Amino acid sequence: MKISEKKKDKISEQIMAFLYSQSPKPLFTVEVAHEMARDEEFIKKLLTGLKTKNLVVEIKKNSKGKDYTKRSRWKISDAAYTAYSLHQ
Repeated sequence: MKISEKKKDKISEQIMAFLYSQSPKPLFTVEVAHEMARDEEFIKKLLTGLKTKNLVVEIKKNSKGKDYTKRSRWKISDAAYTAYSLHQ
């Protein structure tokens, strides 16, 4: 099943709003996928797209500085947070 670009953009907007509401706490991909009621791989693809647009930041290390081997945490970028704050 194919999802249109318009729907992908809407889901990406929902992801951004969710990350904004949880800021500054970084969330795992699975947490975002659970909230959006979507597949983890699909959400990861959208998050990676948002990362290339500098809207989200990927965190690949835990709080002790060790690299995650299979997962990532995500948070809204500072620039995107500021832009969202101005619209609220």
